[in-house]
Amino acid sequence: MAIVAPGTAPQAGTARRSGATGPTGSGARRTGSAAASLWPEAERLLDALSPELVLLLDDLSATMFCAKDVTGRYALVNRTFVDRADRRSPREVVGRTSAELFAPELAERYDEQDGYVLREGWPLRNELELIRNLRGEPGWYLTTKIPVRRDGEVVGLVSTSRDLRTGDVDDQVIGSLTRVVQLVDERLDERLGLADLASAAGCTAGVLERRMRRVFALSPKQFLLRARVDRAISLLTGSDLRLAEVAVRSGFYDQPSFTRTFVRLTGETPAVYRRKSTVVDAG
Repeated sequence: MAIVAPGTAPQAGTARRSGATGPTGSGARRTGSAAASLWPEAERLLDALSPELVLLLDDLSATMFCAKDVTGRYALVNRTFVDRADRRSPREVVGRTSAELFAPELAERYDEQDGYVLREGWPLRNELELIRNLRGEPGWYLTTKIPVRRDGEVVGLVSTSRDLRTGDVDDQVIGSLTRVVQLVDERLDERLGLADLASAAGCTAGVLERRMRRVFALSPKQFLLRARVDRAISLLTGSDLRLAEVAVRSGFYDQPSFTRTFVRLTGETPAVYRRKSTVVDAG
């Protein structure tokens, strides 16, 4: 994983807090840092990222990874992202914007997604996108973008786009799942059930189950539950709403059911999770 400024030669053997340099023999790509050349917004974003996670993401050959600061500039990318942007090295990507790297229609969509995540402080999950590769061939990607906070303030975002590379994921399947994702996002505070998701997908519950497991590796119930917990986490860490209100806005029946589910999936109560996130931000 290279964290370098454009035109700056990497210094072998140096490492940043953000984990730019992998340990010898670890399999991580050994690159250097240019801490003095990074701009303030990038510094703040990178300081908020886990170095171990950053190193791990560099080895995902079928997944594009990037971190973008609040000014819209790329602060961190992996090798797959560099290849997808048709550049030779991370130094040709870091410090640039989407408009400087991608075709106008792609850059516009990326900026719209990024603006939503940075402005609202909400994650964007499971966005299905048809993207052409360097040979001009279309392929389906599954994109997730998550805001990064420091001291309670959004300082940037991290994003992954996974190449589905599945011959049996055709346009009909993708179209049906796109409608499911939109339904969940727009009506998460309602008591959605499997029948609602299947109706949006235009197929039977059994067919939807197979499609979602194939693409998302989750059942419809698991997908819906994860979306509710994701929404709750965003509200817990990004607002001062009462727990009962967080439960309602996340689509849980009541606060007790919200607490039981949250504890089961995260190992902590919502109140403890909020308190710990506040301590981390303050630190």
